Amino acid sequence: MTRRQTVRPQGTAWEVFCLFLTLGLTSFGGPVAHLGYFRDAVVTRRGWLGERAYADLVALCQFLPGPASSQVGMAIGLQRAGYAGMLAAWTAFTLPSAMLLVAFAFGIGAFETKMGAEAGWVQGLKAAAVAVVAHAVLGMARNLAPDKQRATIAVGGMIVAMLMPTAVGQVLAIAIGAAAGLLWLKPADASADGADNVRVPVSRRAAFACLAAFAVLLVVLPLWAATGDGVATMVDSYYRAGALVFGGGHVVLPLLQAEVVGPGLVDRDAFLAGYGAAQAVPGPLFTFAAFLGAVHQQGPSGLVGAVIALLAIFLPSALLIVGTLPFWDRLRTAPNVRRALMGVNAAVVGLLAAALYDPVFSQGIASAPAMAIAAAGFVALTVWKAPAWAVVVVSGVVGAAVLGAGA
Repeated sequence: MTRRQTVRPQGTAWEVFCLFLTLGLTSFGGPVAHLGYFRDAVVTRRGWLGERAYADLVALCQFLPGPASSQVGMAIGLQRAGYAGMLAAWTAFTLPSAMLLVAFAFGIGAFETKMGAEAGWVQGLKAAAVAVVAHAVLGMARNLAPDKQRATIAVGGMIVAMLMPTAVGQVLAIAIGAAAGLLWLKPADASADGADNVRVPVSRRAAFACLAAFAVLLVVLPLWAATGDGVATMVDSYYRAGALVFGGGHVVLPLLQAEVVGPGLVDRDAFLAGYGAAQAVPGPLFTFAAFLGAVHQQGPSGLVGAVIALLAIFLPSALLIVGTLPFWDRLRTAPNVRRALMGVNAAVVGLLAAALYDPVFSQGIASAPAMAIAAAGFVALTVWKAPAWAVVVVSGVVGAAVLGAGA
């Protein structure tokens, strides 16, 4: 049965903005932790998406270049409140960390000491991320790997991700999960699994236009930059970084370093200082681009540079989400695709479990008190059903009191 793309948004951009602003202020721990926060907010607490629909979004964004957690946030905003919701989700989730990093670039020295990796409140927030991710892994495993076949796929994905802790390893684990699902899982299970649909208020024409714009900009921007225009050089560098890196987060750093440190646009020491600050702020690591843009331009025009860099590095993700989601929503309902997706979703559980160990647990638990904070946070989330943001806030306060270099 064919159907026209007449889907209406289910909510408002304002509710999306308010939710993602809370997430942008409290989502510490990197992209894997962000996915845990998102799941708690939109699946468990609000029911905007079902478990399988959310996992399918995660699977799609793992395949796309760019920051996976930001792309998932954009997709949630898009399906909830249309284009305005997508813009609201990205703005609210990105703005807090971008503002902090721009302020740091302008030389607010207090941030340099208070945001150090050894600060007690930062260690408390890292411990909270352990609790959030562990809670997400447990919940997703119950729903997406409930039988022996999918549990085996999940463990296999975890093993691949741990033995190959790179973006290549992640893609390989997902590909193996898809093949295992297609060959091993039952079609009946797949058809029953396909009722949880994602509503996408995007036409095919708009989707094709975004995919075309994504490809055209990859060709046109280098030609524009070749003219020697400074703004063109910035846009080209950051757009390419957002369009060509798989794995997101830390994976983009070598490419950014080559784009801005190599040509002398940003001093190496400033680059490393900004990277250190980016570890201690909530939200996506791609907001590091705002810091680099501000340092590159310097002076009053630094804010303009930050905005240009930030928009350029996230633009590919926005174009890809709008361009692929309508086709993905149709494709994912086909029986064979559902079987493959069941395997992919189980593999995603394995990827999250691997990330729970490294880097979330390995970097978040450096002492017995940190372990105690993480355990208490896990119980609060799992048994007492406390919201993730409350666990994060309390963990930061407790960490400031009992952890840190001076504790």
